[in-house]
Amino acid sequence: QVQLVESGGGLVQAGDSLSLSCAASGRTFSSGTMGWFRQAPGKEREFVAAIKWNDSTYYSDSVKGRFTISGDSVKNTVYLKMNSLKPEDTAIYYCAADRSDLIGDLLRGPDYWGQGTQVTVSS
Repeated sequence: QVQLVESGGGLVQAGDSLSLSCAASGRTFSSGTMGWFRQAPGKEREFVAAIKWNDSTYYSDSVKGRFTISGDSVKNTVYLKMNSLKPEDTAIYYCAADRSDLIGDLLRGPDYWGQGTQVTVSS
């Protein structure tokens, strides 16, 4: 059974940094993709960032230049380093993974989701 377990959420002030981790168990995603989505109150879930294990990375325009996604294929873990956080970054952040190496497949609907971790940025 595949599990994605996020950690690292919390409450920070605007301008602060925060790092999230997502550890996958049950299968390796060394040939697939992993990423992060987020959902703010009253809004739809949106894409944040993704990584393929050839180290190709993808970002939404809203976080490009501020967030960095990275991965450790040995640990089957993906990370999200968030800098210069803004109140509008407040959301539940979900880890996602897909067996496909196509980013489009991850964006259309990942095979697996984590349970989510809350990130709150105060102004």
